Amino acid sequence: MANKAAADERDLGDLLVEGVAREGDRAVREHFAAGRAIYYWEDDTPKGHAIRKYPDGRRELVRREAGKVVVVRPL
Repeated sequence: MANKAAADERDLGDLLVEGVAREGDRAVREHFAAGRAIYYWEDDTPKGHAIRKYPDGRRELVRREAGKVVVVRPL
């Protein structure tokens, strides 16, 4: 089970890093314009977690669990 969780986190992280490297902030603006959230990390984001930011500015600390995104707490 732990290996699956680690694979899920790595897959999400790899996709996000690749997308930002390829598209820059254009993808962020397009996601927000379409009403979709983005995921990112800050230096102090706990390992295995990400920050989900909505177009209205709300932010949540999240993690992947059993293939789903779970909200840990609002930020």
